[in-house]
Amino acid sequence: MQRRTFLKKGAAAAAGSLIMPAVVPSTVLGRNAPSGKINIGLIGCGRMGREDMLNTIRFDRAMLVAVCDVDSKRMAEGKELAENFYRNRTGSSGYVDVKMYDDYREMLLNPDIDAVIISTPDHWHEQPAMEAALAGKDIYLQKPNSLTVEAGRQMSDVVRRQGVILQVGTQQRSSEQFRLAAELVRNGRIGRLHTVKVGLPGDPGGPVFPEMPVPPNLNFDMWLGSTPVVPYTENGVHPQDGYGRPGWLRIENYGSGMITGWGQHHFDSAAWGMDTEYTGPVAVQAVAEFPKSGTWNVHGDFMVKAEYENGITMYTSGGFANGIRYEGTDGWIFVSRGAYTATASDPVEADASRRALDASDPEILKATPGRGEINLYRSEDHYGNWLDCIVSRKEPVCNVETGHRACTVCLISHIAMKIPGELRWNPRAERFIDNDAANAMLSRPQRYPYGTNYVKL
Repeated sequence: MQRRTFLKKGAAAAAGSLIMPAVVPSTVLGRNAPSGKINIGLIGCGRMGREDMLNTIRFDRAMLVAVCDVDSKRMAEGKELAENFYRNRTGSSGYVDVKMYDDYREMLLNPDIDAVIISTPDHWHEQPAMEAALAGKDIYLQKPNSLTVEAGRQMSDVVRRQGVILQVGTQQRSSEQFRLAAELVRNGRIGRLHTVKVGLPGDPGGPVFPEMPVPPNLNFDMWLGSTPVVPYTENGVHPQDGYGRPGWLRIENYGSGMITGWGQHHFDSAAWGMDTEYTGPVAVQAVAEFPKSGTWNVHGDFMVKAEYENGITMYTSGGFANGIRYEGTDGWIFVSRGAYTATASDPVEADASRRALDASDPEILKATPGRGEINLYRSEDHYGNWLDCIVSRKEPVCNVETGHRACTVCLISHIAMKIPGELRWNPRAERFIDNDAANAMLSRPQRYPYGTNYVKL
């Protein structure tokens, strides 16, 4: 029996005997190990990878069996973290022997692994996701979906063609207040929606950090991947001690700054309320400040205006409270994470966004959708929803295409920060209209042998 068939049918051990598929590693055949585990490999053992792993394996049906990182120190600490978790839960120090890989491509060849969590830096999302899909692995993918629009389209097409389950890590979709806000807006509780204001800060710049020797535990060439070769400096990669916010988040070689770092969260949630999940704006323009020097060169303060075919205009700026404000002809609704933070470095001002859900009239929030009205996808836990969908083979709450569309809004907003004036966008063709300079920024050169252009389809 193939393992995926086994999971879909939900077969269990028969009474008095142990009936399990041959591909389950012997390490999980302890007396406390039930059948039907989803064997998971973690790609990227850094700050977010550790959180993603722990948030997944708290569910009994998930079993972390492998870790991968180009930093051998982080990889070993990821293995230790997982094994300590299982020892504390089961009381057995030998419950699982987590296998380590320094190359995720070797991990993907392991038939025992059903699914992977990809928690790598932003420039290492699309390629491993495509290759995991081609290997038949289900995927939990940290946002943003991609470094460029073209690579994101490549990945979405491959994932959907292969029929694997991919959950994008925009966990606001699994927060009740974001779903309720979108439902109320979609059901006309604030009249006709005309304006959306998204609060999102920029990043500060910094000095030029000096070149340093590459640590012996880091495969720096593979860490760079498809991006250009540059001298190593710790503030341009990740801390060698601890798991604080890494410097690569502020370097355009590896991402676009907060417009993608947090922007995909809010743009994804906003699209839910705007009913634009599978499309995008038709025009975008922006202004932004960029550092004039220094290693950290992503955008600072900014303002983006995006216009949609359905008549809605979305403004995004750090001048708004962190969250999403829907404005209609009969009132407004504001939604944020409130006091919740995903990490210690989340850009949340407590006074500005402590109320998770607010409205111009409190009665608006009491008018929950009734029978015959729009009721959006309900997910109580983002990681649990992914695991449920691996078994059921149903679409997760944030699938690869909705994630790609939200990420595209981030990326074309970033392009608009670089090119003055209004840019017209065709969301069906995913191209700018009559603007060669803007279209040239929909992709980036890829350094062989890394990058989506070199994936064997």
